[in-house]
Amino acid sequence: MSRYISSQPAAILISVCTHPRFRGTLLEFGNGCGISECNFACCVGCIQLLCVDGDGIPTTLDGPSSPSLFLLTPASAETLWICLTLTLDFRGRSKALSLNKSLSPSLLPMILFGSLGLQDTPVKLRFHGGSRPMFLAKNYWEFQIGDNIKPLDPKSVASQVFYGKKKHRLVHMSNGHSLVYNQLYPFEGLQNYTSGIIHHVRLTGLKPETVYYYQCGDASIPALSDIHHFKAMAASGPRSYPNRIAVVGDLGLTYNTTSTISHLMSNDPDLIVFVGDVCYANMYLTNGTGSDCYSCSFSQTPIHETYQPRWDYWEGATLNPFSTALLPLISKIPIMVVEGNHEIEEQAENQTFVAYSSRFAFPSKESGSSSTFYYSFNAGGIHFIMLGAYISYDKSGEQYKWLERDLKKVDRKVTPWLVATWHPPWYSTYKAHYREAECMRVAMEDLLYNYGVDIVFSGHVHAYERSNRVYNYTLDPCGPVHITVGDGGNREKMAIPHADEPGQCPEPSTTPDKYMGGFCAFNFTSGPAAGCFCWDRQPDYSAYRETSFGHGILEYLWWLNLTSTPDKLRSAMRAAYL
Repeated sequence: MSRYISSQPAAILISVCTHPRFRGTLLEFGNGCGISECNFACCVGCIQLLCVDGDGIPTTLDGPSSPSLFLLTPASAETLWICLTLTLDFRGRSKALSLNKSLSPSLLPMILFGSLGLQDTPVKLRFHGGSRPMFLAKNYWEFQIGDNIKPLDPKSVASQVFYGKKKHRLVHMSNGHSLVYNQLYPFEGLQNYTSGIIHHVRLTGLKPETVYYYQCGDASIPALSDIHHFKAMAASGPRSYPNRIAVVGDLGLTYNTTSTISHLMSNDPDLIVFVGDVCYANMYLTNGTGSDCYSCSFSQTPIHETYQPRWDYWEGATLNPFSTALLPLISKIPIMVVEGNHEIEEQAENQTFVAYSSRFAFPSKESGSSSTFYYSFNAGGIHFIMLGAYISYDKSGEQYKWLERDLKKVDRKVTPWLVATWHPPWYSTYKAHYREAECMRVAMEDLLYNYGVDIVFSGHVHAYERSNRVYNYTLDPCGPVHITVGDGGNREKMAIPHADEPGQCPEPSTTPDKYMGGFCAFNFTSGPAAGCFCWDRQPDYSAYRETSFGHGILEYLWWLNLTSTPDKLRSAMRAAYL
């Protein structure tokens, strides 16, 4: 088998016109990065090509290397959910539906979120815990926003999904449940919101790595979506893995988003892990006015407002220039999501995370969790742990107790790889959000280290950074590699300054997370930065950092160990940043 090493990336320029009439037209292709000339708005992005070369397999302890390719060695038939969202204008005009997916654990549950309408219904796929079940969700009718809104009756439309192994023979049918959520503001001049009907349907009897076709809707109306398809996740096992897993965070709804989605789709992943900050609805007032900095532009508002239709635009449940970019992705590729700070979305009666918890389905019950903020699932031989950074993580809290129980149940003979995910990074050297999640690290790092977590994915910081194996700010061959991928395409711009650059070390009192509170980030007591709050150079634990928009691809590789038993197999994880 071929052996892989890191190599210098090759930059390729792709310019694509984003005008609705000409979207997708290739305008320029060549080396280097520049801005293509055209009469319409264009999306320009640089991608990095993977290179294969050499005869050795580097580790992250070898020091900094290119982000385009690196390998990790481990430290030590299922269910599908479908969620679908449908929208239909009350004036009789049908609207495009959106699609989002996510795959689940060894039970391979998938969730589809989407909408039922007279036109094609977008769908989101998601893994779900349980014995080979899958959930589908869909939205029926249009959202409402204004002063006088009347929530729809969730029981007015049936929650049904028809599915099977052949496109024109959907012999199975499952019923589910439905809901409507509201975003309410008890202040004069602010507009309230009520969603379309969101349906969640559980599909059972799915076989691993099998393609299924499905159609969502209410057959009695009739109001059915087009027929879509998905591939069930690989069964749990030490030699059973998804071919590719995409990791993306802080995606938003911008032209950079469409570029990221286009590149992500070209990598044909089997699963997407979303590390938080979905559509940035809380960067807008309820009248749709937005800003790159909410606190700078809208500091006098009585409550932090949101413009909830951004969720519908993101899912494609309502016609929007960005919606079509997501439809082909979320209708056939499962997505597993963890909450970010932009999903908090405060409203009346101190409610938070309502849109996040309503629009997505989670394998919480199947993984022994009582919350949508933390859960776990298997994807082949990988056990994923999704943790909440905006809910109690203290050792006396429910999340910590659940995490300890979940880690004890992991069988590394079945799932050799252990991957953890949460939104704010513990090891980021950028000035933005520097050591912001230190209290979470202090509370949970020992537990994750003792159980041999291999990789940690985070977002929040709008840049890319990969650490060496690290524990408590010290290089450690038993520690995990931390990867920050918070650069999917948000509108808050990129993180550029590093805390170790002259004059860029933040004042310690400004670093704690404002939502969670607490102060745990003290000066370092040992190492090159002893007595200081920041390093004066790139820290040893930081292997590579880059300010750019993009996403990550995680792949499973195996090779022959030719220096010992010829038939002995070894495995590695390769992460590519694109």
